Amino acid sequence: MKISEIKALQESELKAKLDAFYKELFALTAKRKLNQVEKPHMFTSIKKDIARIKTVLNGLKKEKKEN
Repeated sequence: MKISEIKALQESELKAKLDAFYKELFALTAKRKLNQVEKPHMFTSIKKDIARIKTVLNGLKKEKKEN
């Protein structure tokens, strides 16, 4: 996901996406243990998306705190 797409989402949608990415990462990790990963580049991609979402969520928290 691009950062512009992430910023367009609401806080509840961001949290839902974050949960989905964590579940997907967990599933990939389980497949890695069984040597069944078809797309190993997805680990990096998902971790970066998680970091982007967390960054936007932290920004939203700071905005709420200032107001």
